[in-house]
Amino acid sequence: MGKALADTYNASRRVFEEADEALGFAISRLCFAGPEDQLKLTENTQPALLTVSIAAFEVLRGEGMAPDYVAGHSLGEYSALVAAGSLRFADAVRLVRRRGQYMQSAVPPGVGAMAAILKLPEGKLDAVLAEAAQGEVVSAANLNSPDQVVIAGHAGAVNRAADLAKAAGARRAVLLPVSAPFHCALMAPAQERLRADLDATEFRDLACPLVNNWQAREIRSGAEAREGVYQQVPNPVRWLETIRYLAAHGVARYVEVGAGGVLTGLLRNIDPALDGVKFGEPADLEKVRPA
Repeated sequence: MGKALADTYNASRRVFEEADEALGFAISRLCFAGPEDQLKLTENTQPALLTVSIAAFEVLRGEGMAPDYVAGHSLGEYSALVAAGSLRFADAVRLVRRRGQYMQSAVPPGVGAMAAILKLPEGKLDAVLAEAAQGEVVSAANLNSPDQVVIAGHAGAVNRAADLAKAAGARRAVLLPVSAPFHCALMAPAQERLRADLDATEFRDLACPLVNNWQAREIRSGAEAREGVYQQVPNPVRWLETIRYLAAHGVARYVEVGAGGVLTGLLRNIDPALDGVKFGEPADLEKVRPA
């Protein structure tokens, strides 16, 4: 992951070198070669994904491209804040390393779970979650598109909700291979531990507006940026509302910067008229330039 960028572009290679120095270990080696079991630990996954995103972003910046708006899905909000000039990259990579550690330790292994619910008929989700809870936590974690909601909470409640969703007409309910139940109330201990790190980090005013996860609203100040990444930890990612906000404000072209193409797929599901391309490999650049 990210190796072709580092091999091709000096700017990308410098980002990986800066991440290694900031973290005190070779996150670049984990990105490029694994081992996969170590890369999958969220304390490593989070700084790895952030680093690849910024390694890709620096290529676009070197090509003279600049965003009118930025947004990021969960961890990606930190990448977006770096791109908008609010966070220094070295500060961001240290923050998300700690964020991953706090999230990992907030819930013992096996206690929590997440599941993707696909094509649940409109208006059914609240009833499914209420019936599944039975005194445990289960709630919407990612409101991704009209056809996809991810839920999180105690494993038993998430499994009950998945079964109830299928009975209520969902096409599929798929348990996700995650290391913790993100964006639900079980993350409150991680949120509180992160507060001191956020308060000790400089968040500057943004060079371009960001639409945040917590409220799906436009922010421009460093104080709003800090509060947004604090509040997103136990609250759902409002991605569907984010894209609809951007579209309503005239944004027609979107570049997904970093590893993979999940957000580009969600974009098509939200509104096929919106133009989305991804940039995470050198070969992608020719697709981005016309946009």
